[in-house]
Amino acid sequence: MPEGDAVYRTAVTLRAALDGRVLTRSDFRVPRYATADLAGRSVLTTVPRGKHLLTRVEGGLTVHTHLRMDGTWRVQPAGTRPPGGPDAVRLVLANARWQAVGIKLGMVDLLATAHEDRVVGHLGPDLLDPGWEDGHAARAARNIAARPEVMIGEALLDQRNVAGIGTIWRAETLFLSGISPFTPAGDVPDLTKMMTLAHRLLEASKDERGGPLTTGDRRPGRRLWAYGRAGRPCLRCGGKVVGGELGTQPYERVVFYCPACQPR
Repeated sequence: MPEGDAVYRTAVTLRAALDGRVLTRSDFRVPRYATADLAGRSVLTTVPRGKHLLTRVEGGLTVHTHLRMDGTWRVQPAGTRPPGGPDAVRLVLANARWQAVGIKLGMVDLLATAHEDRVVGHLGPDLLDPGWEDGHAARAARNIAARPEVMIGEALLDQRNVAGIGTIWRAETLFLSGISPFTPAGDVPDLTKMMTLAHRLLEASKDERGGPLTTGDRRPGRRLWAYGRAGRPCLRCGGKVVGGELGTQPYERVVFYCPACQPR
């Protein structure tokens, strides 16, 4: 599932193609909005919110989308045949020059901009919020600390605590913090410090076109400390990185960690 930094880059792409331009066509291929027509309205902007995207259009309307596991947005010249086949396309927003095609989107909603909280109001602080320094780290820490018995590896994926972390940034945040994903949240020494680290990691990655990078080493297979390295040597201590499953549904996800660098 694309994480906060990838969703941020998607929003940048959509803004470049749609912002300030009048829609000549909108095609909602979901039953609930099959008759919706945004043609003739200007697109104001697209903003990311954790793993969600909010495309605001003239007239006080917002198109809300979520990529989930397989979704993506593709921008191409207007009039081009959409990629992925007709069954994969769930939304098209087009102007005279460009068309943005939403493929296999996990969520598509059309709602009043004033009511955006109905789809994103449950989220915790967004790690890429421009106002992050205004106490968001402490707020995210309080959210996690409210359930001290939950394993920190599970708590980090709960978007109600903090928005934007997925399996990649969970693995890297915990590795660099020296914390086992199986540690109860209440036993983490400094949750605010951990949230500040997660924010720094996503901030550094949001403009990184080559994919997530935490080690500073761009060579293949050496970009990340823990994620995707199960069975391979730890780049710090040389021990074996472990992979497994952690959490309960809907937060059960693959987890990667170094038992030596992240002792229980």
